[in-house]
This record gives sequence, C-alpha cells and structure tokens, in this order.
Amino acid sequence: MALGAYIGVSAALFALGLICIISRRNILYVLFGIEMILNAASINFAAFNRFNGGGLEGRVFVVFIIILAAAESAIALAIVLNVYHLMKTVKPSEADFLRE
Repeated sequence: MALGAYIGVSAALFALGLICIISRRNILYVLFGIEMILNAASINFAAFNRFNGGGLEGRVFVVFIIILAAAESAIALAIVLNVYHLMKTVKPSEADFLRE
C-alpha cells in the first residue's frame, strides 16, 4: 500500500473522531471519539515510520500512544461511572452538579 492510503484511513478516523466529539450526545461517544483520534495519530506515526527509513522513532510513539489511550480509557471510565452513580446520566450537558 502507498503512503496515501494510510493517510486517507488516518484522515477518515480523525474526521469520525471529531464528529463523535462534536455531536456530544453521550459521554461515551466523546471517549470513543478521543480513541479514534489517538488511533489516527498512531496510524500516521506507523506509516511515516515505514516509508521514512523504518527506525524506532515511529514505533516508540505508537507504543506511547497505546499506553496513553489505555490509561485515558481507564481513568475516563472511572469518572463516567462515578458521574452516573451521582447524577444518573451520562450526558455531558446534564452533568452540571459542580456548577451549583
């Protein structure tokens, strides 16, 4: 596959991630959107690493992004569960108990 195919898949994932974040109907959609954007960045790093020498730099960034995404998922899901326990909703527009 050519570099353009990787960039196209990465751009599509990035666009879908932005759409999920902007729609904001559910906090889980926002988390999925963030994961898609991180995966798009990983695809870019891996593709440019493959087509520009094949060193370890791109692979190290991909592993770092995977670790970051796993930590972000664990912490965000804990926060979502706590907010659901307190507010009985997972909609970000209704979770405003700190404003009072």
